[in-house]
Amino acid sequence: MIDLNNQGVYWKQKEKNAPAGERFAEEVNMDQERLKRVDSVLEEAVRTGEVAGCNALVLKDGKEVYYGQSGWADKETRQPMARNTIFRLFSMSKPITAAAAMILVERGQMDLLDPVEKFLPGFKNQTYITKAGLQRVQEPMVIKDLLGMTSGLVYGGENGYAERRMQALWDEVQRDQAKGKELGTVDFANRMGQMPLAFAPGSRWQYGTSADVMGAVIEVISGMRFGEFLKKEIFDPLGMEDTGFWIPEEKRGRFAQVYRPNEDGLAPYTDAHLCILPTYPHEPAFQSGGAGLLSTIEDYAKFASMLANEGEWNGVRILSRRTVRYMRRSQLTDEQKKTMQWASLRGHGYGNFMRVLEDEGQAPSLGGKGEFGWDGWLGAYFCVSPEDNLVLLYMMQKVDTGTVDVTRKVRSTVFAAL
Repeated sequence: MIDLNNQGVYWKQKEKNAPAGERFAEEVNMDQERLKRVDSVLEEAVRTGEVAGCNALVLKDGKEVYYGQSGWADKETRQPMARNTIFRLFSMSKPITAAAAMILVERGQMDLLDPVEKFLPGFKNQTYITKAGLQRVQEPMVIKDLLGMTSGLVYGGENGYAERRMQALWDEVQRDQAKGKELGTVDFANRMGQMPLAFAPGSRWQYGTSADVMGAVIEVISGMRFGEFLKKEIFDPLGMEDTGFWIPEEKRGRFAQVYRPNEDGLAPYTDAHLCILPTYPHEPAFQSGGAGLLSTIEDYAKFASMLANEGEWNGVRILSRRTVRYMRRSQLTDEQKKTMQWASLRGHGYGNFMRVLEDEGQAPSLGGKGEFGWDGWLGAYFCVSPEDNLVLLYMMQKVDTGTVDVTRKVRSTVFAAL
């Protein structure tokens, strides 16, 4: 934990190449005593066995005001949690995919109302399920439908015909992966396009594989592998050196273990999920825009800070101010919002693969109107509050989490310190 004994003061490196320990203090508008309470939240989560380890990072006005860590990145090897621990982002990959898409929109290479079938022929002649059976799609799915999760594409499951068909496809692809036969990003997306949709595009909201399809569209338009495009256009410019779709051998000592609850507490989880290879051993053929990226809390803070600063970070501009202002607004109609039934999304809209807080009174934790961000299946989480010029990140690795009680406690503690 960093020293926060001086209320209203934060400490930072004097300059990039300054000697270690050469730091200076500046005023910042946060209550440091309240902010220190985040330490207790992290430590309690580890003590009670809710998580094996976690860390959190807060930036205010573009400056770090808090970093804390507790517990283990890997309990079995006694590897402690650290600032440079590498996490599986899962769905926190989605906002990065949205930013990549908006780069192409800015350049005039893609229009938000372009039909997806223009780039992926597997999306021609789509059908969707109704009470009367399968119906032909009248208005084709467009890029904006992907970004708003109003496409009709769903994740696999047992809740209806569309989910069962999608589950069968993902199971097939994952079985082939286990045999060493990997399907590429574009080919996989074209297969998804042949699955029946849960509803007509644009008619409602449902979380699904839209970001994976968006990654394939970016591959087709850019003429580059999705991961290469992200590296060139986002990761390298922002200095995100530990972010990508696989992990080289020299970095494996920093890789966090995933855990699942069992009768004895937490046990290591080593299965594949959403066709993501569990050990990330090599550059994958399927580069999942919805779930495939790895990163550290510091790397992702650079991306989040770019969004907080309306497209620019550390003198590097990734997106225009106008574009980021568009990204952080909900794009759902009132009718579409009625189908957002998640408790964690109460009071929120959705757009560009991110939640957007619109009604603070309905939200399940303290926050600020206009705040946006997202989370992941293993508990990686971030939010940006433009009203407060604040960035908050929280990382853990536990299956089936997303935004859970410990995340909300960290949020409320941080926002109470403003």
